[in-house]
Amino acid sequence: MAEPFAFLNGCFIPASEMRIHVGDIGFVQGATVAEQMRTFHGVLFRLEQHLERLNRSLEIVGVDPHMSPKQLAAIARRLASENHALLADGDDLALAIFVTPGIYPNYDPEGKAGPTVGMHTNPLPYRLWSQYYERGQRLVITDVEQVSSRCWPTELKCRSRMHYFLADRHAQQIDPGSRALLLDHEGRVAEASTANILIYRREEGLISPPKEKILPGVSMSVVEELAKQLAIPFRHYELSPEDVAAADEVLLTSTSPCVLPVTALNAKPIGAGKPGEIFRRLIDAWGVRVGIDILGQARRFALRTS
Repeated sequence: MAEPFAFLNGCFIPASEMRIHVGDIGFVQGATVAEQMRTFHGVLFRLEQHLERLNRSLEIVGVDPHMSPKQLAAIARRLASENHALLADGDDLALAIFVTPGIYPNYDPEGKAGPTVGMHTNPLPYRLWSQYYERGQRLVITDVEQVSSRCWPTELKCRSRMHYFLADRHAQQIDPGSRALLLDHEGRVAEASTANILIYRREEGLISPPKEKILPGVSMSVVEELAKQLAIPFRHYELSPEDVAAADEVLLTSTSPCVLPVTALNAKPIGAGKPGEIFRRLIDAWGVRVGIDILGQARRFALRTS
């Protein structure tokens, strides 16, 4: 089988040759701006929207990648096209873009190194979430808080994610197989680890935490569009853990799985304790939009061996 390609600092290279300097600021200080996206039928989904968010994140941290969004888009499309051709028919890819400020000054005595810009792909790891479509994801609230907006703006998408790691580790200790639901410093619902959260109430519709308090999720925006299409009300306001526990349904939105149902919080069932009608309607509508049976694809490739 041919080897997939990657991109690093202006060059297309075999993926096995992707190397980041140990003195890179992205490694030394965790200062990495990143975007993760996926393909449907080999075509990158919402590429422009992801690049808009990447560009805004770069503006926040003051890093110039010396490449325009148009140039980044062309590289991403080429990588996705060539690497998707190596997959089995019906399979799809994840693609990551990352940008760091470059080499840490201690490791760059001449001060000549510029920013690090890379892209790489991998077959979507459906095995990590396919089972949750059927049985639902469990959440646990831990004592690890969401990072305050006084540390960095919520709209900044970066890889400084120690809080996710610690929160998920604690959640797994409490309830194996669960993931963390993070609260802000006021005890309000912020997000799950690497995912936006929504609750559904029959009398109100879908509810998200306030826009200014969460990462502007691309998948969340798709769900909002689908909700409008399906005549499901969608609104934003503060949510408490009690609101989540009492919801008729709870959903997570993120790039690769699109939408996941949540069936328990702190080991107590949410709603009927199984994926509900709103989840089914949204995931089916998403599948129609992209021309793929999302659940069927995940089941088919969950046991992929390569």
